[in-house]
Amino acid sequence: MWVNPPPEHPADPDLARLAAINLNLLVPLLAVLEERSVTRAAARVGMTQPAMSHALGRMRRLIGDELVVRQGSGLALTPRALELIAPLREMLRQTARVVNFPRFDPARDTRTITLAMTNSTAFVVGPELTRLIAQRAPHATVRLRTFVEPQPADFTDDGVDVVLVSEAFSAPYPRERLYENRWVVVAHPDTAPDASALELLESVPHTTYDARHRITPYAALDAAGVPYGIGRLVSDFLLVPHLVGRAGGVAIHTYRVAMQMRRQMPLRIEEFPLPVPPLGIDMVWNPRLADTEFIGWLREILVAATDFDAGR
Repeated sequence: MWVNPPPEHPADPDLARLAAINLNLLVPLLAVLEERSVTRAAARVGMTQPAMSHALGRMRRLIGDELVVRQGSGLALTPRALELIAPLREMLRQTARVVNFPRFDPARDTRTITLAMTNSTAFVVGPELTRLIAQRAPHATVRLRTFVEPQPADFTDDGVDVVLVSEAFSAPYPRERLYENRWVVVAHPDTAPDASALELLESVPHTTYDARHRITPYAALDAAGVPYGIGRLVSDFLLVPHLVGRAGGVAIHTYRVAMQMRRQMPLRIEEFPLPVPPLGIDMVWNPRLADTEFIGWLREILVAATDFDAGR
């Protein structure tokens, strides 16, 4: 006899249906949807490719949807599959918390660490960032995703852990400052050596970033009434100093990118002649990332990788 009899619960048809489903299929399903590749998904979860294909077939029959379809040389997600990614990812993370997996151990962890950022940010921090992760988490895989301008989906889709985004771009989630990058004038090394930065900006055709919103230093030039001429418009910010160094001209860019670029080619770098605030680069964490120990560890890695005064 029960001293305190358990409360009665009404029958739940959804639970009864779940009992007949192999929930182990959900992990490979999420991997396929995020990777958009049966081969990469199989490697990610430690399955053979035939086993992954078999699991995908079973989930297609269960859900009643193709989920992924062949498109060119890759796979594209169906509308139903796109709807499934966010709730499936959240459900599996909640499950991970319920079963209380062991604490994050970077020396043993085999996850794929995904970081998204612009090409320019990857050019500045990518080498040191990937080196530190490889050193401290030797069994992890690093995936760098780059974009020209972030889209809302970049902050949650495809398993992204963190997005590094310029303060010039909006983000739908909370952000925290990682580092700041001051503005400089970059010019071809053959420009007149006695010309000041302001004289270069006034007399030499500019190569500029072709975007909807102009970078802050141009507003300062306009406010000061400084005349200048645009010679080239480029849709990728990283290409601006490269074109100046190879083809001539002048540009306004960030100090960290310019210094990295000068390692590849001769490039003249001068301080921007007017007072403007530096460009901030922020961290935006995937709002569905629940592993707080991993977040704290990766934040330390990001801070270390952007410690530009460390003397490396």
